Amino acid sequence: MSAPNDVGNAPNAAKKTWATAFWVANPAQGELRREPLDSPAQDEVRVRTLYSGISRGTESLVFNGRVPESEFSRMRAPFQAGEFPAPVKYGYCSVGRVEQGPDALLNKTVFCLFPHQDHYIVPASAVLEVPTNVPAKRAVLAANMETAINGVWDAEPMLGERISVIGAGVVGALVAYLCAQVPGVTVQLVDINPERRQLAEQLGVAFCTPEQALHDQDCVIHASGQSAGLRQALALVGSEGRIIEMSWFGEGDIAIPLGGAFHSQRLTLKASQVGQLPPRLRPRWDYQRRLQLALNLLADERLDALISGESDFDQLPTLAPKLFGRGSAELCHRLRYSS
Repeated sequence: MSAPNDVGNAPNAAKKTWATAFWVANPAQGELRREPLDSPAQDEVRVRTLYSGISRGTESLVFNGRVPESEFSRMRAPFQAGEFPAPVKYGYCSVGRVEQGPDALLNKTVFCLFPHQDHYIVPASAVLEVPTNVPAKRAVLAANMETAINGVWDAEPMLGERISVIGAGVVGALVAYLCAQVPGVTVQLVDINPERRQLAEQLGVAFCTPEQALHDQDCVIHASGQSAGLRQALALVGSEGRIIEMSWFGEGDIAIPLGGAFHSQRLTLKASQVGQLPPRLRPRWDYQRRLQLALNLLADERLDALISGESDFDQLPTLAPKLFGRGSAELCHRLRYSS
């Protein structure tokens, strides 16, 4: 009898030696490219993609060539290929099935911070098994949930606080959803689009437009990506309150009113960015533990409301200009891949 091998092959695993990936060929122009795949090494897995999610906020900046040169290094995705502004292969919300790799992962549904590509090979340590109570279709929200978790950690909501979240995109909606789980906390999700009320209701969160928003908030979390939203955050927060800035404005210059009552009210303006764990948590938490928490928190079926559309992967070059355009009202757009 031959010695057991801890690297296996799934029954009927595809022997495809080429992968197809979405690339930003030039700013505002995408295309599909084929690239060769080698066999996985002993400590690697080969994954067949089932779904990937488009994280519209950051990916729209990448697609439109708006990543500032000063941020080229910091904004690299874990498995990015190419360089900003283009050509570049970008993305980080991939869910697939392991076709080759260690027996413990074989045939498992996994999440990986990989770009939009139908097959890929990564270190086994780069994938996390999707919990059995989380559908693969919903698991594409894991990266956005991870960003929301980090934002809530930075905001430090306390029992009974009044909290506003400005911007009802995917990240803002998830932040409001998480804050609402804290006992006694009152959350209002604020957005200029009144149609976001239905989303808020599905997530169990109060909604209002900017004109209706209540003032004297203990904490305001800004996630709209618009300078007007940040100005409103400063207006809504009460004395000694804190504003958490989760938006990334790319290369834009943002003017905010730091005169008026900003100093007299002793307000705190703090940035939150998913690339760094809050300092107080670093002795106990790492990125993998945080991502595992994000996957576990996706068990709630109400979160399906954050998926606003689904398309075939091969349609992405045609759909991308609309999905990443300024007027897009998309939340998370899910891509499905053929077997």
